[in-house]
Amino acid sequence: MQSPSYSPEEYHKLPDVPGIYKYYNADRKLIYVGKAKSLKKRVASYFIKSAGLNLKTKRMVREIQFIEFTMVNSEFDALLLENNLIKKEQPKYNILLKDDKTYPYLLLTKEHFPQIYPTRKVIPSKGTYYGPFASVKAMNNVLDLIRSLFTIRTCKLDLNPYKIAEQKYKVCLEYHIGNCLGPCEGLQSESSYLKDIEQAKNILKGNLGIPKAYFKSRMQEAAENLAFEIAHKYKEKLDLLEKYQAKSLVANPHISNLDVFTIVSDEKFAFVNYLKIKNGAINITKTVELKKKLDESNEELLLTAIFRLQDQFQSDAKEIISNIELENPIEGLHLTVPKIGDKRKIVELSLKNAMYYKKEKALASGKAKEKKNRILLQLQKDLSLKEIPDHIECFDNSNIQGAYPVASMVCFLDGKPAKKEYRHFHVKTVEGPNDFASMTEIVGRRYARLLKEQKQLPKLIVIDGGKGQLSAAVEAMNTLGIYGQVPIIGIAKKLEEIYFPEDSFPLHIDKKSESLRLIQRIRDEAHRFAITFHRDVRSKNSFKTVLDQIEGIGPQTTNKLLQHYKSVAKIREASEEELVDLIGNHKAKIVAKYIKTEGR
Repeated sequence: MQSPSYSPEEYHKLPDVPGIYKYYNADRKLIYVGKAKSLKKRVASYFIKSAGLNLKTKRMVREIQFIEFTMVNSEFDALLLENNLIKKEQPKYNILLKDDKTYPYLLLTKEHFPQIYPTRKVIPSKGTYYGPFASVKAMNNVLDLIRSLFTIRTCKLDLNPYKIAEQKYKVCLEYHIGNCLGPCEGLQSESSYLKDIEQAKNILKGNLGIPKAYFKSRMQEAAENLAFEIAHKYKEKLDLLEKYQAKSLVANPHISNLDVFTIVSDEKFAFVNYLKIKNGAINITKTVELKKKLDESNEELLLTAIFRLQDQFQSDAKEIISNIELENPIEGLHLTVPKIGDKRKIVELSLKNAMYYKKEKALASGKAKEKKNRILLQLQKDLSLKEIPDHIECFDNSNIQGAYPVASMVCFLDGKPAKKEYRHFHVKTVEGPNDFASMTEIVGRRYARLLKEQKQLPKLIVIDGGKGQLSAAVEAMNTLGIYGQVPIIGIAKKLEEIYFPEDSFPLHIDKKSESLRLIQRIRDEAHRFAITFHRDVRSKNSFKTVLDQIEGIGPQTTNKLLQHYKSVAKIREASEEELVDLIGNHKAKIVAKYIKTEGR
């Protein structure tokens, strides 16, 4: 049963049952999904004043305008539903696995003489998918093993019995080198072929014991019949299987279907390693990174990882072992922390992988930080700045002979683009092509607003242009009384010269310098942002101009046509009946007559 929306003040109306709750902001955008053993108690914990919420959670609570919930039968069901909703909606305050890969699968096709081949696209109607595999190498190891043990075709032919009977195909090289028994020419029956497929399925499922027993019995049967060459071939296949299994053996083979999850964390991130074990062999190994959104505990992060990874890798394991316990065990989730024996050794192996990943992440982050600091320090030195320019803003404007004048401002924090801080400007007070006056206006508007909102000014301002544009920006800063508080430079494109206010001679930074490359990158980003905005404005206005000329058609109808057809060309292609469905009979006739005659 789905409940109606509630306001934050109505949290006490929620039922005292298991379920999931959803928080929405003022725009009706989902910002958080949570699970609860008791919806009433859990949701209340966010809004009771005495609750000790951390700063991140308080920030989220301030955004909440609407609450919805769904009741379920158990806390375990709530976990499953929460996982599905987070995966689908990706609310901004929920934990997300940092992993954007498309994993490979092995597909067993649904056809006569089925094929087995790798793919990254899952289309259920094509057949049965096995995986996903954590790496292409792991997938290829399984595929190579299957092709070494069984004579399964690799061609893409449609082996319909009628086509085989009509002798439409000829055997290929794979037949002559012994990798295929020639079903395309009817040299192998489908029932014989499907026996190999059944054994291959067991390997794809990780059940190596069944094909081992199969090859062992065939080997003994051939030896009893004195067919020693055939027996030797089966022995080679048995050896291949045992060699493959030995590579992955981590404990005694009596440990069957088991999932291992271990977690290590720091202030901002957690790292979870996952091992899937079947018949004593590691089938899958994966380490993922989770970014903490609301200072979640290790228990919350581990639960998130368990449900996401089991779902992703289609695990049906009923037993889970880990390095931490759950403070509040959940019915339906059987998690233990082994203290001794082979299972303890497996946990230690998994933990070793998680800790290694955490260490490598820290090293990579340290190197990136060192490089960032090096470039910013070099820029500070090259420009003789008092502070490290870890907050840089750059301006550019764009127009065509004064038409549709616009401008852009891009922001770089710690040497990286902060796209949420980018701004567009429509130039309002300048008529005609006057880049200098436009620059004065937009720089003035930007910093007048920052001063009004009492926000921090940047550590460096970059103007795309030479002395003229720079002087125009300085004029705006003088008017606001901030000239001298923030360093400002201009960069001229032709020779990549750096200009300072009140200095007639430009600065030439080494063309190979990392600091110059950073300035160029910021300038190019501002130019790209301005050009893109100008193109959008020009396109939108040119479209509206044509429609605005039609007598009897108002702005609402114009906007409706704009949203639906996107271009005048598509309106011309539309039939009058289509226009009638969209804007009504009378207006459709007016538009059709104009757009297809005078409007040309």
